[in-house]
This record gives sequence, C-alpha cells and structure tokens, in this order.
Amino acid sequence: MSASDHLGAYAGGWGTGSADGILGAASSSFVFDDPNAGKIAKADFAAYFAGLKNLVDSIRGANYDGPFMDLSEVVTKEEDGVLTAWCWWAVPGTEIQGSGLIKVRDDGVVSERISYYSKLPG
Repeated sequence: MSASDHLGAYAGGWGTGSADGILGAASSSFVFDDPNAGKIAKADFAAYFAGLKNLVDSIRGANYDGPFMDLSEVVTKEEDGVLTAWCWWAVPGTEIQGSGLIKVRDDGVVSERISYYSKLPG
C-alpha cells in the first residue's frame, strides 16, 4: 500500500471507531500523542482507544447511531518519502474536537499528534 492508501485506511478507522482499522494502517513504530494521555505506542493503542470510546459513550450515549468521528479540512504534503497530513476532527454529539498532525510512510502511519479545541469533560 502507498502512504496515501494507509492514510485513507487510518482515517476510515477513526470514522467508524475501529481500533483494528486504525492499527491496520499503522506502522510497527506507530506512536499516538494525546496531550491528555501522553505518547501511546502501537502496543498500547487498543486500550487507549477503548477508554476514549467509553468517554465518548458516556457523553453521547452508547446507542448513538452515527460516525465515531468526522474528519475535515484535510491538507497533505509529501516530501522525502513522508506524507504529512493535517486535519480537523470532531466527535459528533459531543463538544470534543481539535486538530491532528499525521506522518505516513509506505509502511504505514508513523505518528499522529493531536490537540484539543475544547477541554475534555471530567
């Protein structure tokens, strides 16, 4: 798969709320950086994501029937074998939203660093 294919699969995993989809697009060295949780290695991501989904369910209800996350305003730049993507993300039915900076190579998503536009509840 190309870097852009990995990015599309990664975005799809976030949209559907699938940790398997996200991790399937991630490189073996993947690191997710969340200012509320710190740097999360690929091996620890599924547990992090389960906690995030529980938080989202506590806000909008477990029976919410829509996408887990909406991604918009995606901008990409490819340089020296690395695809960099910036995006705006929002969790429908909540106030949770922010920006992401994603680095992708042909072996998968290497990293994502997010920021929050609003504070998480709690």
